[in-house]
Amino acid sequence: MTTATPLINNTQLSVNVTTKSQQQSLYRSSGAIVAAIVVGVIIIFTVVLLILKTYNRHTRVRRELQPKASKGAVPPAVGQGSQGPCQPPSVLFIPGDSHVHSR
Repeated sequence: MTTATPLINNTQLSVNVTTKSQQQSLYRSSGAIVAAIVVGVIIIFTVVLLILKTYNRHTRVRRELQPKASKGAVPPAVGQGSQGPCQPPSVLFIPGDSHVHSR
């Protein structure tokens, strides 16, 4: 007794191999695209951080080089809590009537 062996069609096998290789190449290319996007986002984020750092440095240097306004020119704020810890409370004496009454 002989068993019948199925005949394999060569065209179906080659189509199957081609489809698998195309799928693998698509998976590889999609992975490469995702990796490129991630690297691009990281580079953009780094550039933005560096720009903000240099802007902050230039702003701080400019602020330190500007002449400071004198404290006497700015009137003190009125209200509770306006007295800072460095400034002692001041007492204003307004003389009333300067006439001395004799008895």
